[in-house]
Amino acid sequence: MKKSAILYRMHTSEHICPYGLRSKDLLERRGFEVEDNKLISREETDEFKKKHDVKTTPQTFIEGRRIGGYDDLRKHFDMNAAGQTGTTYTPVLVIFAVSFLMGIAAVYAIPGSNLFTQSGIIKVVEMFVAFSMSILAIQKLRDLYGFTNSFITYDLLAMRNLRYAYVYPFAEAFAGLGMLAALSGYLVGPVSLFIGSVGAISVFKAVYIDKRELKCACVGGDSNVPLGFVSLTENLFMIAAGIWMLSKAIDLTA
Repeated sequence: MKKSAILYRMHTSEHICPYGLRSKDLLERRGFEVEDNKLISREETDEFKKKHDVKTTPQTFIEGRRIGGYDDLRKHFDMNAAGQTGTTYTPVLVIFAVSFLMGIAAVYAIPGSNLFTQSGIIKVVEMFVAFSMSILAIQKLRDLYGFTNSFITYDLLAMRNLRYAYVYPFAEAFAGLGMLAALSGYLVGPVSLFIGSVGAISVFKAVYIDKRELKCACVGGDSNVPLGFVSLTENLFMIAAGIWMLSKAIDLTA
């Protein structure tokens, strides 16, 4: 006999509860036949909550017993809490991974290019670093105020001059886009080298000398990315990119 569950969820013309849809999906994936009751108005929702003495919807009932909302339902099935909890490197690792794939795709699209030659590999790395810096800059520029609030707590230059915190993401974007556009290394290299060096020293001091536990502003001010090795890696990328662009410019003019 197929298992059955009764679900009450808010579904009005103005609001469709995402947790109600998630509860329905979870129950169906667990093999339940769901009696899906849509609460189609605010009044109907308030009446339901008052009747069952609950503060939120959705609410799931299994075998006549109220399980509760979506989080309670996951707990009922011995599942971990939904979504990301606590500090995590996932946001910045995803950016690095997608940037690397974008680098491969960009080089692959160049007529006559070969990904497996030395020049092809170097070009992929260039594109990877350029895309990484550009995307990380976008993350910071989404909310400049939130980014600067986090950045000024550990960046040594931004602590002394708050305006530098506002300049930083634009400089990072300039360095990334400059690499993509193949602008002169004399123009782009010093910018990348400067912000990367200041950032690397700041992160190293905060994490490895002062032993402070901080959130990194690398993907914006609202992230739960811990300040640490991955944050240091972003700055080392910029240092390497700056040196590389300057060396290429010197070779061209030699």
